[in-house]
Amino acid sequence: MAKLTINQVLHQAVDAHKAGQLQEAHRLYAAILKVQPKHPDANHNTGLLTVGSGKIELALPFFKTALEAHPSNKQFWYSHIVALIKLERLIDAKILLDRAKIEGINGADFDQLEHRLNEANKNLAIKSDYVEAYFKIGFALQDQGKLEEAIEAYNKALAVKPDYVEAYNNIGIALQDQGKLEEAIVAYNKALAGKPDYAEAYNNKGTVLQKQSNLEEAIKAYNKAITIKPDYADPYNNMGNTLKEQSKLKEAIVAYNKALAVKPDYAEAYNNMGIALQDQGKLEEAIVAYNKALAVKPDYAGAYYNMGNTLQEQYKLEEAKEAFSKALAIYPNYSEACSNMGITLQDQGKLEEAIEAFSRALTIKPDCAETHRNLSFALLINGRLKEGLEEYEWRWKTPTNETKNRQFSKPMWNGKETLKGKTVLLWCEQGVGDTINWSSRLPFIASQADHCILECQEKLVPLLTRTFPNFEIKAEDRRQDTQRDDFDFHLPMGSLYKHFIPEISENNKPDAFLIPDPVRINFWRKRLESLGNGPFIGVSWKSANMSARRLPNYAPISDWSPIFTIPGVKFINLQYTDFLDDLVEIKNEFGVTVHNFDDLDHYNDLEDVAALCAALDIVVSTKITVPLISAGVGTITKLANWRQSSWNNILLNPVGPLVDIFEKDTLEPWHEVFSAIAEDIMKFSIEYDSNLGGF
Repeated sequence: MAKLTINQVLHQAVDAHKAGQLQEAHRLYAAILKVQPKHPDANHNTGLLTVGSGKIELALPFFKTALEAHPSNKQFWYSHIVALIKLERLIDAKILLDRAKIEGINGADFDQLEHRLNEANKNLAIKSDYVEAYFKIGFALQDQGKLEEAIEAYNKALAVKPDYVEAYNNIGIALQDQGKLEEAIVAYNKALAGKPDYAEAYNNKGTVLQKQSNLEEAIKAYNKAITIKPDYADPYNNMGNTLKEQSKLKEAIVAYNKALAVKPDYAEAYNNMGIALQDQGKLEEAIVAYNKALAVKPDYAGAYYNMGNTLQEQYKLEEAKEAFSKALAIYPNYSEACSNMGITLQDQGKLEEAIEAFSRALTIKPDCAETHRNLSFALLINGRLKEGLEEYEWRWKTPTNETKNRQFSKPMWNGKETLKGKTVLLWCEQGVGDTINWSSRLPFIASQADHCILECQEKLVPLLTRTFPNFEIKAEDRRQDTQRDDFDFHLPMGSLYKHFIPEISENNKPDAFLIPDPVRINFWRKRLESLGNGPFIGVSWKSANMSARRLPNYAPISDWSPIFTIPGVKFINLQYTDFLDDLVEIKNEFGVTVHNFDDLDHYNDLEDVAALCAALDIVVSTKITVPLISAGVGTITKLANWRQSSWNNILLNPVGPLVDIFEKDTLEPWHEVFSAIAEDIMKFSIEYDSNLGGF
């Protein structure tokens, strides 16, 4: 005999049910539920049989399961509500009836149910039950994310009971979740007017004030909550977050510890403390805090993510990758964890995997500009120029760059429209080093336009005016941007590259493009000769911004040993900021003098720095502005470079005819890089001596 299908068994059960063969119907429904426990019809009909046997309370789970499995079935709602009315669970029946209306379930039979409920609730005591019913409905809807419907339910409760402070508090939370912060404050104030010792409302009000960046008022609100309810951990934690936002990290950690004293299993407070410790540079202590958060809450994706960031900052890359993987295992749509995993993979030199991670992050959060920018650098390092340069256009949507963008009435050049008979405005967008480097590409656009204007940093105007006599060089001035009418198209300098990929690719070792003042070059040559015999080697070793993420680009002075122990050369300081202590350290550690010209303003007088670079024989540097200048004037430039750096790409590497880049991987020491550079310099020095300095 052939095995029956579920539908065939259901038909037999329904037929038995209609024929009054209730025991057989029950047996068949039970057989279906054994195979498919959530089968909607089998659950609903079992519930009906159970109600018929007088065991109404036992029928409710069957109706509930049927309704969850098939929420659009009107009969399932009806049977469930009727059962609740029969049990005189009028509040629950009212909640379910109102939920049915919200879901669009209605009709004459449901109107009769409402009338039946109203008849049962004619006195004031039951009206009070209605208040609770509406509150419960609101709470359930809020939990489902149906915030407008939740607020409507709370307002129905308030219409009956205007002093229902808990409803005002929950309305505040719903409004806050909608981003309606001013309205949320009004709701919390109404709750507090009715109950001045309402600690939870003060705490919630504090979170809104914090979101509004009204940090001092937020702290006052948290303090009110704590004064009313000293054993309330949440305001301590929230106060810690506010203090952290004010960069008061020590005070923030005190607040987190108070939260934990009240609530020792407060995973969020441990996690937030970890972030504060990380911001203090106490990375090992931060890891301890994250581990405590995870001991309390093993599925805490945020704690794994923050731990990954801390490990990444320590360049414990495998451990960081593991932490991000755990965060993603818990929460697969954690785009930030996916993106930071990409950074870790890039630091490991796994570019294809990094690109895959950034791309996955963008499938989760397609408009994340930071991830697009990270992807652009990975693509550029990988030699995928067209894709990388297209992604680089997302830089304008990152928080740091949004304010740098300029708003003109004239259009941005798209690379396709003819510039014949047109004036184009090029404008700087990053630091002076980028402006210098990108100016090497100006001839490409100049050959197409009738007239070119370049707006750059004021201290670059003299050097670039001499270098590009066919350009109108101006200091940057944004005051009249929206009214300007002196050009036809504009273009930020970083976007030059995407329009000239073939030309740039074919000319990756261009001639020197910067033209310093020849009088000053001669001045500096004589000044150098006054120090004795060369060769003369310019050196620079660090940026003005030595943040944790930038740090791997720069070698400690002790790692420069192969350079500073080269015999018979003269070292010249090209470092432009915060270098006096370093010069003393070099003298003490290596017994060598790096000559510094006190009358040269290395930071502001870039025209004279360019002239000095042109007078030097060689420049050795890490990735800062200096090698961009020395390469541009045509001086031999030796760059000590971090291979996995986001800056190691066509946009940011020095451009010039005599650039040699020496690279190291993330976890490798700098010694081999500087040894290779030193070997090159010693060969040069031998040739220099044989030619009596005639280079």
